[in-house]
Amino acid sequence: MTQPAQSPSGRHPLEIARNVIGLEMEALREMEQALDEQFEEAVALILERPGRVIVTGVGKSGIIGRKISATFASTGTASYFLHAGEGLHGDLGIMHRDDVVLCLSRSGASDELSHLLPVFGKLDVPVIAVTSDADSVLARHSRVVLNLGVTTEACPHGLAPTSSTTAMLVLGDALAIALLEQRGFRPEDYAFLHPAGNLGRRLLIRVEDLMETGEQVAHVNQAATMKEATLKMASKRGICAVLDDGRRVMGVITTGDLNRLIERTADFFPVSVTQVMNPTPKLVEEGTLAFTAYNHMEEHRIIAMPVVDGEKRLKGMVHLHDIMRAGIF
Repeated sequence: MTQPAQSPSGRHPLEIARNVIGLEMEALREMEQALDEQFEEAVALILERPGRVIVTGVGKSGIIGRKISATFASTGTASYFLHAGEGLHGDLGIMHRDDVVLCLSRSGASDELSHLLPVFGKLDVPVIAVTSDADSVLARHSRVVLNLGVTTEACPHGLAPTSSTTAMLVLGDALAIALLEQRGFRPEDYAFLHPAGNLGRRLLIRVEDLMETGEQVAHVNQAATMKEATLKMASKRGICAVLDDGRRVMGVITTGDLNRLIERTADFFPVSVTQVMNPTPKLVEEGTLAFTAYNHMEEHRIIAMPVVDGEKRLKGMVHLHDIMRAGIF
């Protein structure tokens, strides 16, 4: 394979890449050190406002702002991205007085944001600034200032936003996760907002959504013989639950158990089911995620599990293939 030549600076691409990564990691460390109680004030301000977080910025900061707004929206914080330029030409109509604005600008001096700030003031909408200049116009017109702390871009000419946009992105993630935890946002809530994908299905579908119930489930009383259990297994799906008089699961009989019994016993019909069953079967409680049940079955190399309530009473039977067909993978 042909190797790329050195750049005019005398550095090879791999060296350049490692240098960029190192500089951006250093920028994140600088931001980590620069964060102070203003971050907690930003979180508190967003939580106390009943409206949305309007994220705004221009250029590369605007692109990062779109991602931050999307992350907010998917983790329980209502959000909308407002391009600063479009905001000056009519899009400010989407704002409400109960919103809060998150303004992204490394310099804090972009013309578009400077023209928007007085409008935010007239609407009495508080502004959270994300900037590297705590003395900028943006910072002076903001309720809360989150200092990026970035002093050096990875671009060797200091022109292309690189380290600063990486820091903005990470700071946005930090805000979103802090808000997520403060709101008590659960995996189920995340799944509700992502119903179409595999992840949503993993977090929404529970064993009771897929299990067989009633006459679909092969089960016998603990006083039964293998004749009854065999007939039940032949008409169902190869696994039979053994229940006590209170419908609590005492054990299970699988086709493997039946095959081993046939190999060693010619006349197996009169044999008690309690002599054949596995008395310590793997059970899954109703309410368990189907994805969790699947992992248990894969781990223990079984194809089905009885679904039980808190008292181990049989509620149904969930099968590995049914979980796979549900498309959660």
